[in-house]
Amino acid sequence: MKKLFLFIGLVSINFIFAQQNEIDITPNNSWLKAGITAGIPVGDASNFSTFNLGLDLRGQYLFNPNFGIGLASGYTHYFAKNDFDDFGIIPVAGFARYYFTKSGIFIGTDLGYGFLSNVDNNEGGMYLNPHLGYHNRDWNIYAFYQNTIAQNNTNLQSVGVGVTYNIRFK
Repeated sequence: MKKLFLFIGLVSINFIFAQQNEIDITPNNSWLKAGITAGIPVGDASNFSTFNLGLDLRGQYLFNPNFGIGLASGYTHYFAKNDFDDFGIIPVAGFARYYFTKSGIFIGTDLGYGFLSNVDNNEGGMYLNPHLGYHNRDWNIYAFYQNTIAQNNTNLQSVGVGVTYNIRFK
């Protein structure tokens, strides 16, 4: 499964760079997003953790004023319950967002691979992170459902909120 996600990622990156001569990257259509997330584990993850905090990093390109794509990563740290150890997820994903208006509601999702840290006998698995939020020129505030379908039938899920700041290219 990792090889499939790696292949899809490499093909996507190659396609983006192959089209680079036709893409004019400006501060109006491309930027970095950096922010934080906080969530509550649900499903299997709630057996091992009570709370999670994360770092959200994204690079986005807008095809038009309403549709953007990009690459997403970061880190989500799960704080352990009782006798368990803390663990984390490092996603490597592509993402797409649809902005209904120049400032207002958006929907989107991340899809990729989530690498697990501090988990024995489990490297990770498919990562899915749909989100719904509000945006303006500088900020994105959103609710999310994060799900990593990892090896050994481990399904790590959480729901939460996040906020990112848009860092524009000059």
